[in-house]
Amino acid sequence: MPPRLGDLFAPRDRAYFELFEEAGRNAVLAADLLERMLVNFPDSREMAGEILECEHEGDRITHDIIDRLNHTFVTPIDREDILQLASALDDIVDYTEEVADYLGLYKIEAPMAQAQRLAGVLRDATRQIAGAIPLIREFKNISDQMVEVHRLEKEGDRLTREAIASLFETGIDPMVVIRWKDIFERLENAIDSTERVAFILEGIVIKNA
Repeated sequence: MPPRLGDLFAPRDRAYFELFEEAGRNAVLAADLLERMLVNFPDSREMAGEILECEHEGDRITHDIIDRLNHTFVTPIDREDILQLASALDDIVDYTEEVADYLGLYKIEAPMAQAQRLAGVLRDATRQIAGAIPLIREFKNISDQMVEVHRLEKEGDRLTREAIASLFETGIDPMVVIRWKDIFERLENAIDSTERVAFILEGIVIKNA
């Protein structure tokens, strides 16, 4: 079958997809490290350094994507989608790193079970995102992964509400309440960022299918 006219003029620069896949794997690594850090805390304090390395790697990937955009006229997907996806993937790692940083900054001595559960939700959501990203190379169906990300985001919201409510039920020192509220909110932001990525990925597939 001869190629369609549209295929002859389709952009062939696939490097963006490779960079997105790198960013997805980096988000999974950061989330895995944070979950392990919280499960084994405080013996795992040094893992904050490894998560910071993931944050730096995320910045490098985002810079590479933007630099490529500045030197590329034709892109395989809309430029706006490329920028939004790069930013949202970077946000996941940024918020993940903030959680690890705050554990040290606030001199947390022991983890709360709710934080461990939220880190597990974040880990699972990043894995779904990383599994979906390779599929958008050919704009394949990613509905299974997206449904699971949306479910996990709702679970994260529920756990965050319960976690913050618990801070005000046990007569905890007000400074401890403030510190843990900050940590819970950043965990929620990281999970919310996975849903933002999911919406962007869904939009890309719909527009290009």
